[in-house]
Amino acid sequence: MSKHCPNATNWLPPSDAAFILDPNQPVLSHGRSLAAERSIEPHAHPRGQLLWAHQGTLKVTSDTRVWVVPPSHAVWIPSGISHQVHCETQVQIRNIYIDPSYPIQHSSSGVCMLSMSALMRELILRLTQAQVPLAPERLKRLGWVIIDELNALESAELSLPAGHDPRLIHVIQQCVRYPTTKVSLTQLASDSGASVRTLERLFKSETGLTFRQWRQRFRLLNSLERLQQGESSTEVAYSLGYQSVSRFIEAFRQQFGETPQGYARQQRQLSPHSNGG
Repeated sequence: MSKHCPNATNWLPPSDAAFILDPNQPVLSHGRSLAAERSIEPHAHPRGQLLWAHQGTLKVTSDTRVWVVPPSHAVWIPSGISHQVHCETQVQIRNIYIDPSYPIQHSSSGVCMLSMSALMRELILRLTQAQVPLAPERLKRLGWVIIDELNALESAELSLPAGHDPRLIHVIQQCVRYPTTKVSLTQLASDSGASVRTLERLFKSETGLTFRQWRQRFRLLNSLERLQQGESSTEVAYSLGYQSVSRFIEAFRQQFGETPQGYARQQRQLSPHSNGG
């Protein structure tokens, strides 16, 4: 995956905490702010990771899928799985890393999206925003509570298939990095070194979706944070290229089983500490 990284100067290394193996430290934490258009370089690490943006939306890509992660959700990344992280706007990342000696039930599903709970949010913020370092024994006790709560979080199907062909990976990464750019498949094909027909075939065979279907779902995923921040369905619809608000609302309802504003109200109630909540 790393050989397809554009503009490498914008890539940052992962946290050192992800590589520390110590059962006496069940949970380690790390927080950082990322400026717009910054990315964490493709990597894997021995600790499992719960990746959460306290503010802003993250784009996470593994070898098989793409996730758009608003503050109401987090992504669980089991140990040893290669992934990369990108942000379109400024984000505040708050990570926890679980020592592999502590089993996490979500690991059997690979990388997965989880709905954050109020308790988990407060626990992560306590670890990552403590003014004074916590004593080792207290940190260990909080770590056990975090692991217990992590195992109780519910999974959420908010991802897209990614594919394996290098040309398809290149196109998908361009879509992930520049989600609002209205670039045609013809131009993307030219940049990837493949024909339009080849890319159409790759999208269908490796993702199960046509290019148009894939990009529409990706844009709908990108609308979640903007709706949660209070933007109207009209603003979001036209910014995504829909010719009418009703078409956007219907596409959103088909994808998420709820109207855009209904979904936004529900997520704001569940996420009082996120942007716009």
